[in-house]
Amino acid sequence: MLTKAGFAFVAAAAVIGPCDPTGVKPPKDLAGMWGGENAALMADDTSAHIHIGCTYGNVHQQIIPDAEGRFDVPGEHNITAHPVDRGILHPARFVGRVSGGNMTLTVTLTDTTVTLGPVQLSYGKEPRMGPCPICRRGMDR
Repeated sequence: MLTKAGFAFVAAAAVIGPCDPTGVKPPKDLAGMWGGENAALMADDTSAHIHIGCTYGNVHQQIIPDAEGRFDVPGEHNITAHPVDRGILHPARFVGRVSGGNMTLTVTLTDTTVTLGPVQLSYGKEPRMGPCPICRRGMDR
């Protein structure tokens, strides 16, 4: 039998709806820091800068997911950035899905067969990049 407290919880959940277990709600345009294991996405209202391992890339537009949280945007990515950045940027597609405060991201270079990811990122989380440095002001590149 349902106790009064249990009934109150069920009623509140029905009114409020499903909750995000991270407790963090990202903005609709994804602006802010998204971090994960050896990966990061730093976005603002005009662009985004992405690191996956010792690589980095840029998207030169605002990333806005569709109603189901998906996005697919063009950009460029450098897969030879560390230890010596040769400055070779390849055309790329940045494809992902956002659910609550979590994102799955895959980067595919369109002029080669290289695909990076998918990686898992969380909104507001500091990235753990391992041996490779990460740009703190990545959009300056």
